[in-house]
Parts: sequence; C-alpha cells; structure tokens
Amino acid sequence: MGTLKTEPARVRLDLLAPPVAAAISEWPADAPVDVDDVLVAPIDPDLADTAAFCAAYEVGLDVSANCVVVAGKRDGVVRYAACIILATTRADVNGVARRALDVRKASFAPMDDAVDLTGMEYGGITPIGLPAQWPILVDARVIATPHVIIGSGVRHSKIALPGPALGALPGAQVVEGLARPA
Repeated sequence: MGTLKTEPARVRLDLLAPPVAAAISEWPADAPVDVDDVLVAPIDPDLADTAAFCAAYEVGLDVSANCVVVAGKRDGVVRYAACIILATTRADVNGVARRALDVRKASFAPMDDAVDLTGMEYGGITPIGLPAQWPILVDARVIATPHVIIGSGVRHSKIALPGPALGALPGAQVVEGLARPA
C-alpha cells in the first residue's frame, strides 16, 4: 500500500463521502469481508488522480482500481452502472458494459450526473455506497488482486481493501473481460 497511512474506515468516517460512510456504518456482520479490513488513508486532494496518486504515494497501478460510471438508454430510461477496473486497464464500455446494461449504446456518464446521483466527488467515486439499483460490474482482474486501492467518495482520501471484497458488494457482478490492457 505504498506510503499510505491507513486505519479502519469505520473509525474515520470523516474521511468518507456521506453515502460511503453510511455503507461502512451499515456493513453486514456476515459479509465475506470484515468491515475492519476496509481501510482509509488521508491524501492530498490535488494528488487524487490515479497517475499522480500512485507516483506520490508509491502505489502500483496494478493495485489501484478505478470506478467509472457508465450510462445508456433503453425505452427512454437512462440506466447506470459502475465499472471497477484496474488502473492498468481500460473499460470496454461499448462492448461488455453496454451488454451488461442491456442498452444500444453506452458511454461514460456526464460528470454532473455522476456526482449528483452518487453524492460523491468527481475523481473519488467508489463502488461502496452507490445507489442500490445500480449494477456494479467488477473486472475479474480486480477480485484476483489481494489488496486494491479505490476512491472513498471524496478526493482527500483513498480506501484500501481486499480485491475480492469488491466482488462481494451488494449488486456486484464479476465480469470477465470487462477491461482490456491499457
């Protein structure tokens, strides 16, 4: 985890966006990953973007995961999903993600929509605490990674947790080939 100074997220809810803090507070006791395995670390918000963050905190791109919000329309209704991919890959938005959303065309959701609908800051959106009706598509490479670093819903911190935990989130689907090497 590089030079990050982590501590259990449940004792540092102040470092999380409100929907993320709520999800951590309501973490099920019978979840496959204990809430104490979900860690948070404060960071410089100016270094929140993946490349800058990894360089500054000595975290490998291969353990840094990004959450991208995608959208598509079907029958006049916009459908959203979160795609969780490693920073060494790119999401297959118009292939795998589009089919998972069951829409004709998918694209990255507009920034304002993503921020408004998630209650999180752009550049910090995370799969923890997303709207319950959204599918969370997790690339199989992510859950094969022992520990990953993801956003915390805000730009001034990051979450560290076991990769398999992301595949166990409510609404999560592990998807082979969701991402391609960058």
